[in-house]
Amino acid sequence: MKKLSDYNTILWDFDGVIMDSMPIRDKGFELVLADYPGDQVDQFMIYHRKNGGLSRYHKFRYFFEEIRKEEITEKEIEILAGRFSKVMLENLLNPELLIIDSVNFIRKYYKNFTMHVVSGSDQHELRTICGHLELSTYFKSIHGSPTPKTELVKNLIQDNEYSRQTTCLIGDSINDFEAAKSNEIEFFGFNNNSIKDLGGYISEFHV
Repeated sequence: MKKLSDYNTILWDFDGVIMDSMPIRDKGFELVLADYPGDQVDQFMIYHRKNGGLSRYHKFRYFFEEIRKEEITEKEIEILAGRFSKVMLENLLNPELLIIDSVNFIRKYYKNFTMHVVSGSDQHELRTICGHLELSTYFKSIHGSPTPKTELVKNLIQDNEYSRQTTCLIGDSINDFEAAKSNEIEFFGFNNNSIKDLGGYISEFHV
């Protein structure tokens, strides 16, 4: 059975893996979409929770195009994403939200692996949060949306000439699994029992 010590490079999802931020992100979407019909927002929240690894840009587009059946411009999406980011930065700069098991592993073993963050969350926001919580030093780089996660992973592997056999991704959603699978690297699930059968699964961190 594969274990983390078999790999040289670890790509980390952020929400639900390093930080317990999903309740805050739920609140952010509900606040930003508060002026729209409740039944439409309820449909959206189901989609949002099933697709944790997708970016807010994708999700806002889904809300308007698939649920409301109306067009939305890139500019309008950027405005909504900006409002969402404001809520996030008001609420996520909180060390109590960090998931201690994974963060302790990162702090203890960051010299043993090359580590990157690849997240569906906004890149500027991620870097601000990691900087404020003194996590940035543990990662070679921190990447997020609007670039899709599958593309982020692809770019990191190509730009750094990483071996796919010694690179893995740790995530908590089906979207994380798909980003790993499409790039032919190993996936380890964490913090979500519904993805236990998709690859390796980490119940608690150890080498």
